[in-house]
Amino acid sequence: MSENGKAPMVVICNSDTAGVMPTFIMGASGVGIGEEVILFFCPGGSKVLVKGELEKFQGKKGLPDPVDLFNTILDEGGRIILCELALENKDIKKEDLRDDRIEILNAPSFLLEAEGASFTLTF
Repeated sequence: MSENGKAPMVVICNSDTAGVMPTFIMGASGVGIGEEVILFFCPGGSKVLVKGELEKFQGKKGLPDPVDLFNTILDEGGRIILCELALENKDIKKEDLRDDRIEILNAPSFLLEAEGASFTLTF
C-alpha cells in the first residue's frame, strides 16, 4: 500500500527482449491514468536499465519511444526498482544505471512495497 493509502499497480519485467516495451507502455499508461506505479526488474530484465540499452528499442514501427516512456514514469512519480541480485548476477554497477532515481531493493523488500497491489502484470 502506498503512502496515500492507494494500492499500487505493479509491473514485473524479467525479459530484456520481448517484455521490455509492454513493461514501459503499461507503466507509462498507469501513471497517465493516476495509478501509483511500481516497475520491478528481475535480473533477467535488468540489462535495459543500463545506460544506452533502451535506445536499442527506439524506432520500432508503431511503438512509442521507450526512453520517453521511462522518463514519463519517473517524472510522473512512478517507481522503477531493480532487484539487488542483478548487480552481481549481471555485473551491473549502480553508476551504470541510466538514472539515479532507479531504486535497488531485495525481493522481500519489493514484496512489502507491492503488498495489496490493485493489479499485477508480468512480462
